[in-house]
Amino acid sequence: YYYQPTKAKPRVNEHLATRVKRIITDLPYAGYRTVAWLLGENKNTIQRLFQIKGWQVRKRRSGARPRVQALPSVASRPNERWATDTARVWCGPIHRWCALTLVIDCHTREALGWRLSPSGNAKSAEAALEEALITRYGALGRAQDPITLRSDNGLVFTSRHYTRTVYQYGLKQEFIQPHTPQQNGMVERLIRTVKEQCLWLHHFKSLDEARQTLRAWFKYYNEQRPHQALGMKTPNMVYQQQLVT
Repeated sequence: YYYQPTKAKPRVNEHLATRVKRIITDLPYAGYRTVAWLLGENKNTIQRLFQIKGWQVRKRRSGARPRVQALPSVASRPNERWATDTARVWCGPIHRWCALTLVIDCHTREALGWRLSPSGNAKSAEAALEEALITRYGALGRAQDPITLRSDNGLVFTSRHYTRTVYQYGLKQEFIQPHTPQQNGMVERLIRTVKEQCLWLHHFKSLDEARQTLRAWFKYYNEQRPHQALGMKTPNMVYQQQLVT
């Protein structure tokens, strides 16, 4: 008979594996790049460890995502362009589906303001915008920069009440072309990340539970989660670096 050599089991640094396991237990939405950055390790080493241990996070559905070239939601500096959008969140049997409104800075990708409310009306969208202004400037008032606020053409963002509020705070509104959510790609991408790394990992029983979980996640996103498009820096790091340059 023929001898068939068996493959040796790959060697694993169990001390490193323990440190990685601790992080992904606390942050189940963290991928290998994030873990490598947090530990100061080589990303290929951490990726291999993920594969050996079977710690792969949820994979996205395959298939090309359409892109549009017109009106890209990018910005060359902080406070040049903000973007806002809404998403639905299940908040338990009492409030059921609620509306999450986000406001982000398209340069730093910071989540500047958000609101989760049962109504999802103009007032909750205004509250998210006001939180963004407070986050950026320390107090509620007119924007200190010529900020353009991008959104879709939904009833909330085109309502007379909301557009008046945006104007009063000194921002300029711009709207994407109808049926092209990709033109609001920055905030769309953040919404997808929130779903994949936070919302889909929980089954909220109440509105309060959803708010508490989102509050913790957005703090993690802004302050701890490195972003590949930002050179593996956090959104807050990018903004702070811009302040001193």
